[in-house]
Amino acid sequence: MAGLRVALAVHPASGHGAAGRVAPVVAERLRAVSSRLTVVEADTVERSRALMVRARDEGLDALVVLGGDGSAHQAVQFCAEHGVPLGVVPAGTGNDLVRALGMPADPVAAVEAVVAALRVGARRRIDLGRVAGGAWFASVLCAGFDSAVNERVNRMRWPHGRRRYDLAIVAELAALRPSRLVVDTDGGVLELAATMVAVGNTAYYGGGIPVCPEADPTDGLFDLTVVGEVSRVDLVRMLPTIRSGAHVGHPAVRVLRARRVSLGGDNEWVAYADGERLGPLPVVVECVPGALELVG
Repeated sequence: MAGLRVALAVHPASGHGAAGRVAPVVAERLRAVSSRLTVVEADTVERSRALMVRARDEGLDALVVLGGDGSAHQAVQFCAEHGVPLGVVPAGTGNDLVRALGMPADPVAAVEAVVAALRVGARRRIDLGRVAGGAWFASVLCAGFDSAVNERVNRMRWPHGRRRYDLAIVAELAALRPSRLVVDTDGGVLELAATMVAVGNTAYYGGGIPVCPEADPTDGLFDLTVVGEVSRVDLVRMLPTIRSGAHVGHPAVRVLRARRVSLGGDNEWVAYADGERLGPLPVVVECVPGALELVG
């Protein structure tokens, strides 16, 4: 299979520079199965997509992305739109898509798995979520408390790393106000005062939090986790249980399943998907079965 045409998309800054450091090793491994390896290295979404399109126009059998969940999100857009199989080599801080799909967390082990799959032509398909008229997402779309934390983190310049999230959580807890949420699905309409909502194609977000613990990216349905009105104290008590998935047993939590979801209501919530900002509600999303072909 050494004649395969493969593009390696590298986002060097991912994982605080981890992607850039491991990129030569990953490229070397891929050359074992590809006589035409195109390395796409870019620090902006626009340049990355332009280089991917150029590689596709020259003929492409697979795209391998090296980076974090943000990098994978951009690769998903390209692969879903152009029907190119995707391989993922994790080198970010969260790596939630890789975790959900049962792929190796170590980048060298992950590229070895991708190379082995390319050798034998192993492929599988997973579902994707699609925002009406817009982006695809592979993992989780969220709005409410958790997306407010993301909004605050993106405005902060200090500190760096996990402490920035910790401070943002404290600040958002102080500002916590449940808002009116309308969840309209193919199974009915739910209106309530809510704290947050997560629409999961896969289980994880936020670096390993199983917010939708039973989500299966091959069943053609989203799993929804809706957290109703809770006090600051209740939310603080609930946060540790989210790490184990036990939060779904809390009386304020409702779990739904649906193929199509509309989120709206009288609120100022912003939606994030795969950790990337989409914009304010309302938002309509649909689960598209088998929309992405994976290598491995």
